[in-house]
Amino acid sequence: MVDLKDYLDNLVATYENPDFIEEDPINFPHRYSIKEDIEISGFLSSIIAWGKRTMIVKNTHRMAELMGDAPFDFIMSSSPKDLDTLSCFVHRTFNGEDFKYFVLSLRNIYQNYGGLQYVFERNGNDLKETLSQFYKLIFEAKALPRTLRHISSIDKGSACKRLNMYLRWMVRPSTKGVDFGIWNGIAASSLWLPLDVHSANTSRSLGLLKRAQNDWKAVEEVTLRLRELCPDDPIKYDFALFSAGIEGAEIPDVR
Repeated sequence: MVDLKDYLDNLVATYENPDFIEEDPINFPHRYSIKEDIEISGFLSSIIAWGKRTMIVKNTHRMAELMGDAPFDFIMSSSPKDLDTLSCFVHRTFNGEDFKYFVLSLRNIYQNYGGLQYVFERNGNDLKETLSQFYKLIFEAKALPRTLRHISSIDKGSACKRLNMYLRWMVRPSTKGVDFGIWNGIAASSLWLPLDVHSANTSRSLGLLKRAQNDWKAVEEVTLRLRELCPDDPIKYDFALFSAGIEGAEIPDVR
């Protein structure tokens, strides 16, 4: 039997390194050095982050090409003709019309609401309220029902995996060369786990999660346990839980 914290800390040490980037959706924002390019490309990458990771990475690079490899400039200055070039984009159920909607919605956020950092930081560490408000803001303009599916609603009980993953990227320190740490108005201690099927299954195997559904209540349950293990940076364990799950690691008996 092994100590739970020791086991998870060892997994974090194994997986939180630049090798993780190559086949992960975080690969896209690592193309850039300008803050706005990082946060915009990170957001766009996060909202198509479902399915095979290799396909996600491939399609985020396609996004970059269609935006002239300058996300912030494209968001702010693309003409109707430029937007029409996005029509060919497809990632699973996310298509060019969805892409165009989010480009224009992001333009609204930067022109009228101070940008992505401001709208995510304006409630400080109350990220549940932030997630609720962000859903309303991103869909301030009328969106097709198909487009609404690409952002989860915490008010409907969703785990909000992709938005929580995006927040991890922007908030957690960049010391290991994976996350960015470019937003300083949110404490890493207040982040919520980006719960998906892999991290949820590992969490249940380790006794960190009892709830059967992968919903917001499950996010709260497992994150509160992780905060007991590392109060200052509980979401560092995302690397351990996700990677152990996706690689089918043998889970030991823990105490």
